[in-house]
Amino acid sequence: MSTMTADTASAVRTGAEPPRRVSPRRTLSHGLTLAWRNIAQLKHSPEKLLDVTLMPIVFLLLFLYVFGGAVAGDTHSYLQKLLPGLVAQMAMFATMGLGTALAEDIQKGVFDRFRSLPIARSAPLIGTVLGDTVRFLMVVTVLVGFGTALGFRFHTDPLSVLGAFALAYVFYLAVSWVSVLVGLLAPGPETVQGLAFLWVMPLTFGSSVLVPDTSTMPGWLQAWTKVNPVTHLADAVRALTTGGPVGNHVWYTLAWAAGIVLVTFPIAIRMYNRRA
Repeated sequence: MSTMTADTASAVRTGAEPPRRVSPRRTLSHGLTLAWRNIAQLKHSPEKLLDVTLMPIVFLLLFLYVFGGAVAGDTHSYLQKLLPGLVAQMAMFATMGLGTALAEDIQKGVFDRFRSLPIARSAPLIGTVLGDTVRFLMVVTVLVGFGTALGFRFHTDPLSVLGAFALAYVFYLAVSWVSVLVGLLAPGPETVQGLAFLWVMPLTFGSSVLVPDTSTMPGWLQAWTKVNPVTHLADAVRALTTGGPVGNHVWYTLAWAAGIVLVTFPIAIRMYNRRA
C-alpha cells in the first residue's frame, strides 16, 4: 500500500474513518494492489477456476454437435461461426462468479477490514473486478485451445484477432460491474447465481451467438437481437477472427460497454458504501 499521510495515520490511531479523497492515480494503484491480492489467493484455491475451465469445453461440445448439422449442414462449418460467438457468451458467463465471491467476502467481513485502510473507497471493488481478469483469460484460453483442437482456424491477421479478444475483454470488464451490483444487492451469496441467470440468459441466448443468421427468428425476437449488445459483440468477434464486414458492431459494443459502466459503477459504489 502507499505510505499513509499524517492525517490518515492520525485517523487510524484514533479509530476514525480515514480520509477518502484520493487521486485517480492512487485509486488505480490501490485497486491494482487489491487485484493482485485476489489473484494470489487463486494459488491456494485453484478450484475457483474449475467452472471457467470446464464450462467452455461443455458448451462447445454441446452446441457444436447438437446444432452443427441443423444450422450449418456440418459441424466443421458451424465451428467457424460458433466459437467466436461463444467468446462473447463466455465473456458474460465468466462474470457470474464475481458477484458470488463479492457477496461471500462481504458476508465474511473482508470488506469491513478494507474500510480501516487508507485507500480509496472504490479501490476494493476495482480490485475485485480487475483481479477477476484471470477468469476471463482462462475461459478464452481453454475455449480457443479446445476449439483449435477440434478444427477451428483464424482467417484474419494477428492484429485483428488481438483486437477481437481485446474488445471482448473490454465488454467483460463493463459487464463485471453488473455482476458486482448483483452481488451487493443480493441478501447472500447463495442467491447471486439465481439473480445473475435472470439477466445473463436472455442476453446470451437471445442473440446471434448460436445462430449467426437471425432472419428466421420471430419479428419481436429479431428486434431484440438487433439492440442486444451481445449480438454486436459476437458479430464483431466473428468478423475480426474469421473474416467478413465488421460494420458498426465494434462501435456499438464499445458504446454499450461505456454506457453500462457509467450507469452501474456509481450505483455499485453507493450500494457498497451502504452495505460494507
